[in-house]
Amino acid sequence: MMPEVKKILYATDLSQNTSSLVFSYAVDLAKRFNAQIVILHSIENIRYMGDDGISIELGEMLEEAKRQERKTNIEEINKRIEAFCKRTETQVGFSCTQLVSKILVPQGNPVDEILKAADEEGCDVIVLGPHKKGFLKEAFLGSVTRSVLERTSKPVFVVPMPSK
Repeated sequence: MMPEVKKILYATDLSQNTSSLVFSYAVDLAKRFNAQIVILHSIENIRYMGDDGISIELGEMLEEAKRQERKTNIEEINKRIEAFCKRTETQVGFSCTQLVSKILVPQGNPVDEILKAADEEGCDVIVLGPHKKGFLKEAFLGSVTRSVLERTSKPVFVVPMPSK
């Protein structure tokens, strides 16, 4: 018997090429199961290099920059959701923005943040797509998607990109 799906974690890197396609799968799943979607975009930690660390002043500037980046990312995610939902409203039959219950923009390793959010938010399914294109595609897709697949006990729905 298939477990009940009430919450879906949609993890995105905000790339223009993959976000809409992968989100459409998350929306379809949510519609089929009458579920809610939690959107996650993690911001990688900035690694500092220096002989004796960084000054407090520089640290405060970097923290403010991170806060601004989170705010910008949440606004960007909201804009993309609204644009996607507007384009697909006739197909879906209602505004899919109603399906989104929360947007998370944590700072940290993407794999750790995906797994943490899936557990803390009580998500039943994780929906992922490829996170990078080009020369790092294989390494990054492997490192994030494979790590999530290996480390979670939740079902993971991986959406491959169609070939051109």
